[in-house]
Amino acid sequence: MSTENTPKPTGIRLGFTGTQRGMTPEQKHSFESLIGEQMPIEFHHGDCIGADSDAHDIVETLDESLIIIHPPSNDSKRAYKQGRNPLNYTHPAKPYLDRNKDIVEATDSLIACPGEGSEQLRSGTWSTVRYARKLRRPIYVILPDGRIV
Repeated sequence: MSTENTPKPTGIRLGFTGTQRGMTPEQKHSFESLIGEQMPIEFHHGDCIGADSDAHDIVETLDESLIIIHPPSNDSKRAYKQGRNPLNYTHPAKPYLDRNKDIVEATDSLIACPGEGSEQLRSGTWSTVRYARKLRRPIYVILPDGRIV
């Protein structure tokens, strides 16, 4: 959906992690706004059902980002997203924690859409946030009520 008035990608490589339960309507609204502001050249996600799938669909409709997919080795939780851009790329499948680290290492900043309003210890989304913190990546956590912290 490119027109002359559509903002072009900024050059930022943006990672995403989120709950397998999917984004709340409030998270989707905040995510759309944030993507519109960030306009990433690359958007990386983990290809799981739920929030990864939601984010993929939103990014596809809002901008011209190249979508880079880091799928899990557990096929039962995979969304099997591809996208319309022939340059989109899907990495080989890896275990959850490994592919989550790959997403953080391949990007400049991270958006997280957790299913909870506070940090959890046994959560892949929150584990990815902690790893991004360790690497000093900027992190946007969109809480279930839509607030960005």
